[in-house]
Amino acid sequence: MRFRHPDGSTVHLAYCTNVHPAETLDGVLAQLRDHCEPVRRRLGRDRIGIGLWLARAAAHTLTADPASLRALRIELDRRGLEVVTLNGFPYEGFGADEVKHRVYQPDWTRPERLAHTTDLARLLAALLPEDVGEGSVSTLPLAWRTPFDARAAATARTALTTLAARLDALQDLTGRSIRIGLEPEPGCTVETVADAVTALTDVPRHRIGVCLDTCHLATSFEDPRTALDALTAAGITVPKAQLSAALHAEHPHLPEVRAALGAFAEPRFLHQTRTRTAAGLRGTDDLPEALTGADVDRAPDHASGRTPGTATATGTAISTGLPDATPWRAHFHVPLHAPPAPPLTSTLPVLQETLALLVGGPRPLTRHLEVETYTWQALPADRRPRTRARLAEGIAAELTLARDLLTDLGLKELP
Repeated sequence: MRFRHPDGSTVHLAYCTNVHPAETLDGVLAQLRDHCEPVRRRLGRDRIGIGLWLARAAAHTLTADPASLRALRIELDRRGLEVVTLNGFPYEGFGADEVKHRVYQPDWTRPERLAHTTDLARLLAALLPEDVGEGSVSTLPLAWRTPFDARAAATARTALTTLAARLDALQDLTGRSIRIGLEPEPGCTVETVADAVTALTDVPRHRIGVCLDTCHLATSFEDPRTALDALTAAGITVPKAQLSAALHAEHPHLPEVRAALGAFAEPRFLHQTRTRTAAGLRGTDDLPEALTGADVDRAPDHASGRTPGTATATGTAISTGLPDATPWRAHFHVPLHAPPAPPLTSTLPVLQETLALLVGGPRPLTRHLEVETYTWQALPADRRPRTRARLAEGIAAELTLARDLLTDLGLKELP
């Protein structure tokens, strides 16, 4: 979906296809037929945007076989779909029964991450609509926080610098500009915007910026205006933003609130949980750990990659159990239009405030917006869509809400 900003530029709105994960090109083509086109039809639009997720196997096929890439482009056009952004965070296995920490591998210390992201950029340059000259790729925030030391940080910076040079060459060759956004996420080396500012020191910022995810921003209790002011002051761009909402519990000490939260403690994805106290942020690496009720540190768990009892880069104290005198937020992407039932809520107000700052001013700070609720099938059983039609209905409702927020900010929806 396209929108005209009052300054005359075009802002793109898409939804991310990692909600229907597929590892192969055949799976991606089936996504377009079974999910993406039905969403478009429900919206009554001739064309909608999708934030395509290409797993490593699918990306390899498209890179190695130009005919497959042409076929994908034709299929997108035939089904009324366009791509200006890719989600390059998950590498593979995002549809597994248990994803958890696997989503952070390979990280930016590994050559496979650089190679995969390079391939994604080249593919996106070929998939961009004819009248669009700029694309974006979101990627993981360097690595999970452990193990990650100064040597690893230097390796990651070198990889990003190499990537930037490749993107410069790609633009020279194709005329298409592709930019990368590190996506700050709780528990990672880059957890907050402040971490991003530090991590992007000495990295070519005309190519490498931040993908601002509003669920992650809210989970870490970051103030949207402070965060965006810090990025602007540091000269760091926002190639894309992901519109998502976290789970919010105002009174986590109440038994009924803990019971409601327990329904969201599922085994597939990691749901980092945070609370803001007078001493600073406290957190756990997953929602079940927050619900244990024991506000104590514990020894490192090297098998899982977690190190409770330590602090993140920004000083969030990680433990098992959380103090419950202050509100909790959990990294669980809840549908934008359908907040959880009381006594829980979502952080949709944080999304609204962030969106107003991003595109409600005299010029947009980003032109690529992506609804990213990948957790539809991880919702409590009574809230999961049981059919493809119900899932398409839900995604269309999320996009409708996002569209209404944009038009309320003065943007005009384009045909």
